[in-house]
Amino acid sequence: MNKDSKIYVAGHRGLVGSAIVRNLESKGYTNIVGKTHKELDLTNQFAVCKFFEEQKPEYVFLAAAKVGGIGANSNYPADFIMENELIQCNVIKSSFKNNVKKLMFLGSSCIYPKMCPQPIKEEYLLSGYLEPTNEAYALAKISGLKMCQFFNTQYGTHYISVMPTNLYGPNDNYDLNNSHVMPALIRKFHEAKIKNEPYVEVWGTGKPLREFLHVDDMADACTFLMENYDGNDFFNVGTGKEISIKELAEMIKEVTEYKGELRFNTDKPDGTPRKLLDVSRLEKAGWKYKVELKDGIKDSYEWFMKNYYI
Repeated sequence: MNKDSKIYVAGHRGLVGSAIVRNLESKGYTNIVGKTHKELDLTNQFAVCKFFEEQKPEYVFLAAAKVGGIGANSNYPADFIMENELIQCNVIKSSFKNNVKKLMFLGSSCIYPKMCPQPIKEEYLLSGYLEPTNEAYALAKISGLKMCQFFNTQYGTHYISVMPTNLYGPNDNYDLNNSHVMPALIRKFHEAKIKNEPYVEVWGTGKPLREFLHVDDMADACTFLMENYDGNDFFNVGTGKEISIKELAEMIKEVTEYKGELRFNTDKPDGTPRKLLDVSRLEKAGWKYKVELKDGIKDSYEWFMKNYYI
């Protein structure tokens, strides 16, 4: 990519998309295009085709998606598979028709089987049954990844897919009805502190192990691969480190300075028991994470305070 190349970031206001824009700008890229959902509905094939024909982006970061936590995925599976498939098909097809030089598709680590060997290598894809609570979203992301590989194989395109671990950071979703575990816990602990509540409820047993990557690291990995990689592999993106939900809750409790107790609601689902990515393929390509978890939580809490509790 040249510094003046026209780069379209789909989902530029979201958690990952906004971080990609920040990262590109920090590296001197000056011709970045973004459209809000109101300006461009990516599930509308005609609108997407028209946008690509008029704008002619040279590079595309496909970070737009319908996302949510266990509750949202369980309650709206049809919406999750349909909307994500439509977004992916429309953007990838229009990229191909309009000769986009390189495209990056952002997936999710939920594409891997529920009982996957740990740490999870890229080659474990499609080797077992998916986690039922987010099967619809996972199937959509698997389709997007495979679509990119098949286009590369059949047409010689340069489409790359990245599968991030759990992401967090500025512009995260803090709606308790459909947010992921990190922002949900940050909000729960902060509000419990403000209201002087005696305890905070955490879903599940607290035993599942999770890996977390700051979204600024994710964005840096995306830019790095777009600048340096040209092949048909896809990449796990993470830290290679894990922490239990209980330990995470205790760390967030410390950062938010909440003084009450933790209570685990074991009637709520745990989800996948363990999910740690093998990131050796990405490290061999030349990239490694920088933001440690506690520093990232502090950064996220500061952003939350400025944007939700001004």
